[in-house]
Amino acid sequence: MLLLAMAPQDEPILQTIEDKWHSDILLFLQNKLPKIFVVLLVIFILQRIVLFFVKKMRSRADHQVGNFHRAAQLRTMASILRATSIGVLGFIAFLQILNIFDIPYQPILASAGIVGVGIGLGAQSIFKDMINGIFILVEDQYNVGEIVVLAGLKGTVEDLSLRRTSLRDSDGTLYIIPNSQIATVSNLSRDYAVAALNVSVDASANPDKVIALLTKIAGDIREDAAFKDITVADPVVLGVDKIDGRAVTYPIQIRVRVNQRDRVLRELRRRIILAFEKDGIPLGNDPANMLILRAPNPTAPPAQQPLIGS
Repeated sequence: MLLLAMAPQDEPILQTIEDKWHSDILLFLQNKLPKIFVVLLVIFILQRIVLFFVKKMRSRADHQVGNFHRAAQLRTMASILRATSIGVLGFIAFLQILNIFDIPYQPILASAGIVGVGIGLGAQSIFKDMINGIFILVEDQYNVGEIVVLAGLKGTVEDLSLRRTSLRDSDGTLYIIPNSQIATVSNLSRDYAVAALNVSVDASANPDKVIALLTKIAGDIREDAAFKDITVADPVVLGVDKIDGRAVTYPIQIRVRVNQRDRVLRELRRRIILAFEKDGIPLGNDPANMLILRAPNPTAPPAQQPLIGS
C-alpha cells in the first residue's frame, strides 16, 4: 500500500486556511448573524403590524351592515395593503441582507433596470394590467364583495390586486381575469337594485283586476316586516306592457337594496301564484307552446286504414 504523506511545506498553508475559516465563522456569528436576526425581526414585526391593520379593516367591513359600499371598499383596501406589504417588505429585507454581507446592490439594481427594459418590451400586458388596476381603484369601479360582470363573466369579486381580479360565480367557479382584459364593468352592487318581474296572464282576465291585485301583492311585500328594510321604494306596476297571442304581460318593479333582489322576487312569485289560484286568474301561456286539442265527432265515420301490401 502506498501512503501519501503531506509535505511539510503544505502545513502552513492548511493552517492559514483553517485559521481564516475559523475567523470568518467567528466574525459571521459575532457580527453578521445578529444583524440578520435584527433585520428579520424588524420585518416580521412590520408585517404583523400590517396584518393587524388588515384584520381591523376587515372587521370594520363586517360591521358595516347598513353601508355595503363602504364595507366593500374596506375589504378591497385590506386586500391591496396585504399584497403590497409582502412585496415591499421582502424587497427591503433582501437589500438589507446584501448590505450586511457587503455585497453592493447598486449594480444589481442597475442590471435589473436594464433587464426590466428588455422584459417590458416583451411583457407590456403586465404594465397594462397594473395601470388599468390603478384606474379601477382610483375611480372606485368595483370592490371586493360586489357582484359584477367583467369580460363577459358574472360573479362576486373575491380578490383584487393591481394586476388581476378574482371572480367567483354562483356555481363556485373561480375566474382569474387580468385587469388589462377588463374594458367594460357592470356593477350590480351599487346604490340599489331593481327587482323586475314580468307576469304573464291569460287575455281572458280583466286587466284592471289583474293590475289592482298585483299592486296589492307588491304593496304587502313592501309593508312586510321581513322585507321592510330591504325594499327602498314603493313598488310600481306598469300596466299592460305586451300582448303575445293569448298572453298579456304585466311588469312589476320594486327598488331594493343591493344583493337582495332574488329574495324579494322569490317571495313575489310565491304570493302571485297563491293569489291567482285563489281568485281564479289564469296565467298566460306561450303561443308557440300551445297545443289545441279538438274533441272527436261521434257521428263521423272511422278513419280508413291504409292498405299494407297488395
